[in-house]
Amino acid sequence: MAVGRYIFAGLCASLVSIGLARFAYTPLIPFLIEAHWFGASDVLFLGAANLAGYLIGAVMGPTLTRWISRVSLLRLMMLAVSASFLACAFPVSVHWFFAWRLVSGVAGGTIMVLLAGTILPHVPPSRKGRASGAIFVGLGIGVVASGTIVPLFLAWGLREAWIGLAMVALLLTCASWFAWPAHGVSEPAGLPSSVGRVSPAKSSVKLLYVQYALMAIALVPAMIFLVDFVARGLMAGAQIGAAFWILYGVGALIGPPAYGFLADRLDGQRAAAGVLTLQLFAVLGLATFHNLVALGAVTLVVGSFPTGIVPLTLTRIHEIIPQHGPSQNSAWSLATTAFAACQAIAAYAFSAIFSISGGNHRLLFLLSSAPLVIAILIAAGPRILGKGVYSTTTTL
Repeated sequence: MAVGRYIFAGLCASLVSIGLARFAYTPLIPFLIEAHWFGASDVLFLGAANLAGYLIGAVMGPTLTRWISRVSLLRLMMLAVSASFLACAFPVSVHWFFAWRLVSGVAGGTIMVLLAGTILPHVPPSRKGRASGAIFVGLGIGVVASGTIVPLFLAWGLREAWIGLAMVALLLTCASWFAWPAHGVSEPAGLPSSVGRVSPAKSSVKLLYVQYALMAIALVPAMIFLVDFVARGLMAGAQIGAAFWILYGVGALIGPPAYGFLADRLDGQRAAAGVLTLQLFAVLGLATFHNLVALGAVTLVVGSFPTGIVPLTLTRIHEIIPQHGPSQNSAWSLATTAFAACQAIAAYAFSAIFSISGGNHRLLFLLSSAPLVIAILIAAGPRILGKGVYSTTTTL
């Protein structure tokens, strides 16, 4: 029963800090421009503020726990997201808006770094994959909400939409306030300090950082350009484009529990190899298919990737670094930082390529297959790189 409460708190946190704070901005972009709150170039600049803040939060989150408890910091970050939504309802200036979008990103990065280490120690080892999938399904709910609830709020007005998001975020913050674990879980008594420990700098963990960073690069084109590809690239119109974004969101809902279950049934490494191969075929489908039904099917698969790789990577970390929470938390923090940095860089790089190529969406999807191929080779691990590289018994 307690574990269920903790998972609910984690789901609320991921929904507020990433699901809403990041993805709810996408459907608001054209309305911000049409309402003359900001120019088109300013809106894109403001969109990057959340990604920049996410990187800052991923870096500084673990440091903040020296002065404030994990649970208190998580609650504070959820409140910060609620405040940022409310502040964005009043377009005082570009700098004001940027600052609050940055705050929402910092909160998202901080929560993403701390969330798993706060809840998963309370979950039995055999259920960690499914538990992490349940926690991070909030990301998928946020994508679906951005295509469904946000348009309902916009029917009342742009300012009202921001206020509505603030109220939803605050409601979720309050609902989860007393659901968090009261204390951490210590290591089992009598466990030698060297057993199960591995330095976050060891080769196996370094490869995982590279793999997670490659995943971050691969997911950017679909996440940013999918709707525009369908609406303008295929000339299907804005309504069909919005429908594809909802399909993407449904995939994002399926991803965390499905990938988490897969990681529990197999192991993190084999599950990652299978998922990455499936994603490779899906993005190649986006680059080549013309039929809308076929594109809809691969959109569901592609949508499962950004949210589903979180529990998958967490499971792999727990396999490489068994039974040592501090090392696991450190590794997850570094992995999240690598992910955030590469995602931000890739967003600007793919945008530049899109501009230079004259708006060639399919080229971007084709290019996103390259990091997936490299990630698959890393996931193949022992057969290609040697069994010793992936040993989970390395000691400091």
